[in-house]
Order: sequence, then structure tokens, then C-alpha cells
Amino acid sequence: MTDAFEVNFDGLIGPSHNYGGLSDGNLASARNAGDVSNPREAAVQGLEKMRKLVRAGLVQGILPPLARPNFDLLASAGFGGSDAQMIEAAAATAPRLLKVAYSASSMWTANAATVSPSADTADGRLHFTPANLSAMLHRSLEHPDTTASLVSIFAGEDHFAVHSALPAHSDFADEGAANHVRLCAEHGAPGAELFVYGRESGDQVTGAFPARQTLLAAQSVARAHMLDPARTVFARQSRRAIDAGAFHNDVVCVGALGTLFFHEFAFEDMVATLAALRAAASGRFELSPVMVPDADVPLADAISSYLFNSQLLQVPGEDRLVLVAPGETQETKSTRAFCERLVQSNGPIGRVEFVDVRQSMRNGGGPACLRLRVVMTEDELAACHQGALLDEEQIDELQACVRATYRDRLSPADLADPAFAEECRLAREALLDILELGDLA
Repeated sequence: MTDAFEVNFDGLIGPSHNYGGLSDGNLASARNAGDVSNPREAAVQGLEKMRKLVRAGLVQGILPPLARPNFDLLASAGFGGSDAQMIEAAAATAPRLLKVAYSASSMWTANAATVSPSADTADGRLHFTPANLSAMLHRSLEHPDTTASLVSIFAGEDHFAVHSALPAHSDFADEGAANHVRLCAEHGAPGAELFVYGRESGDQVTGAFPARQTLLAAQSVARAHMLDPARTVFARQSRRAIDAGAFHNDVVCVGALGTLFFHEFAFEDMVATLAALRAAASGRFELSPVMVPDADVPLADAISSYLFNSQLLQVPGEDRLVLVAPGETQETKSTRAFCERLVQSNGPIGRVEFVDVRQSMRNGGGPACLRLRVVMTEDELAACHQGALLDEEQIDELQACVRATYRDRLSPADLADPAFAEECRLAREALLDILELGDLA
């Protein structure tokens, strides 16, 4: 077994963070649509979460925000002239499209890609498949630039394989690591990979909200990553969870090492899912399922509090796993009580730490949404772009840049101001300079 580290590559929240209400099925996004956001506070909160993990002795990475507004979208929609003219015309005639062009949703890097570590792949390389995110217009625009970021950070085909996104068709709808869990004995040991899907190709929409991930997409990614079929599990997310607002599986399930922490209604067939995972784990590790009964935490509470959209971490020096949960989990009676019982038990989760990511939460993304987990060996860490690996000094520098360049108040009406587009460009370029990723400008 090779020594390896689970690196959390968090999305740096961009200067156009706003409450556009663009995500069908995301209850928080819909509830706060049109509200005034605070991009500065959002980015600082995200960076403070990263600082917490650095101080805990974990390796912390970062992915930069994408360029916004997306002028290619506006041009494709028939708007022409200067940048300012395009923005003014879109604001007057297609304001929703302008919100799409300004979307900062790439901050939720759990959707950036699906990642399989070199311990699991037949060619011994670390594999990435950027998600096409085809279910939602504002997110479907991300994958070309996300791919460019991944190629810049994970350059070198000896260690890394960055695939193209799947075809942008509903049959191949892929939402990335938000519907993927890797389980193992140790990060550097071969593990089992769980892909969760909401529908099969050709299924008609039958519920209140769309099921965003398809089985075909999951199977395609697993093949491209050269995974062992005997160690790969495909499980269907419950329709009940999707209709309740669990638009991704990571709203009702999270896993780390051998532990799977999930709600009673996370899977369409919980018994079959656990049996398949035990078979995939056989001879490598013992599966430790922690199921949260609906009687203890109603599904609605699990979704509104984002109990499961938490980071489940192996922290150096601690015998049991640590759950990094949003403050809303502490503020919700049922989830707070369950967390207290969880810690008092003899189970695999020994501590819960609450973090403030309220700006992200109001748009429907908790601590788990904000990070892409990448298991890396020491050689892979040395081969990746070092500017994307953070220490506290770099976090300080990024926060100073955010405070100097981001607005502390952004309303939907502000998107119509062409001067704001220039603010976004200058802020992003300053951040890329700090990260030594100027080639992405």
C-alpha cells in the first residue's frame, strides 16, 4: 500500500456570487432567489473553512473561480457589440440569461468532476472526468473551463488522466462527485467506488423535481477510469429523497474510509445497496454503515440542515472520524440531538465540528458541496501545481485580495452594470496571480 492523502480542493467563491434562483430542485436556491448576497463574506467564509482543515494537519487545495460573466454564452444567444453593450442588451431583454452568465456555481467543486485515485485504476494513474452538468443551463457552461483548470493543476500524463466531459445529452447527464463515494481501509489502499444515479437513460420525469444523474453517465465514468467492476457499485437514489429536495446524493449521504453515513431514505433499495457494498469491500475493508432513521431526523430536516452535506474526515491524531457540518445542522433541533448521540456512541464518528458557510448554504451548498476530494500519493502531490496547495500565509493573501476586490453587497439589479463585469475580471486575475495560475486568465 502506498502512503496517500485525501486532499480537499475547495472552490474559491467568485466575485459574482449571487442568489439567482437558477437551480430547479434546490430548495434553498429557490427560497432565497432575488435576495442580496455578500460575495466578500462568502469567499472569506470558504477560506476560513479551508484554514480550519490546514490547522488540523490536512492537505488543502483550491480551485479558482471561473471567468464571469460568460460572454461566450451571451454571444451564442445573439448579443453583439462591446462587452458593455452585450450586458446592457441582455439586462433589458433577457435578464435571466444574464444571471446565468454571471453564475458563480463553480464554487461547488463537488460537481466539478468525478475522481478515482491511482490505487483503484488499472493504469495506476489518478483519473478525473469533469462533469457535464447538463441538467441545468447555468452549470452546463462550466465544464470547458473546469477542464482547463484541472489540466493546469494536474499536468503530466505520467501521473494524471484528465478526461473530456461526457456528451451533453440528457442520457449522459453527469453531476460529478456529488453522486460518488469512495470507501477504503486507508486512503492509499485499493477501495470500492459507489456511484449513485437518479434515473436511467430515456426515463421520463415522474416526480416533483428532475433526477439529474443517469446510470449511463456513471457507468461511462467508471469505464473511463478503468475501475474493477467487482469493486464498483451502482445504486439508485430514492425518488422520495429527490422529490424532497435532495438534488444530489451528497445531500443525504457522505462516506470516508470504511464508513458510510446516510439517511434512511437515501437509496431506493438500502438493503441491496449495502449488500453490494459489502461484496465490493470483501477482503479489503469492513463496511461500517451509519444509518440515520427518519424517525430521528426527518428527511425534511436532513435536507434543510444539510447534515449529510458535511465533510467526513480522518484528522491526524484522532482515532475516530470528524464530521465538519454547517452551522444550520447545529441550529436544527433533530440534527443537533442526533450529532450529540453520534459523538457519545462508540461508532466511527467521534466528533462534530460546525462551520459557518451561510452564504453558500443560502444558495444550496454546504461544506461538502464546496470541496472536491482527491486522494493523492506523495509523488502525485509533488507533480501537481504547487500554487493550488494552501498554507495559512496563502490563505491570508487570498483573503486580503478578496477584501480588496469583492463587493459586500450584490443584488440582481447590479448585474446590469457593465462596470461590475470589469470588477469581476480584475478580482479574478488578482486571485490567479496569487495561485500562480495566470495561464487561466
